[in-house]
Amino acid sequence: MTNSASVDETRIKALFKEAIVEVIEENQDLVSSILVDALEDIRLSRAIEEGETSKTVSREEVFKALSGE
Repeated sequence: MTNSASVDETRIKALFKEAIVEVIEENQDLVSSILVDALEDIRLSRAIEEGETSKTVSREEVFKALSGE
């Protein structure tokens, strides 16, 4: 009985993995968008943390940096 349960569990895991791969392949644009959003969130979070410990600058300095001056 234990051996049969183990085989069933192994087969279920394999089927589940196949299903996940199929969903990812069929929805590559969605998966890509989700990953890009997650990376942007991580970068924004790190920038906020860095900003909390850096020196304060004026509004003019910010806009000057953004305009490339």
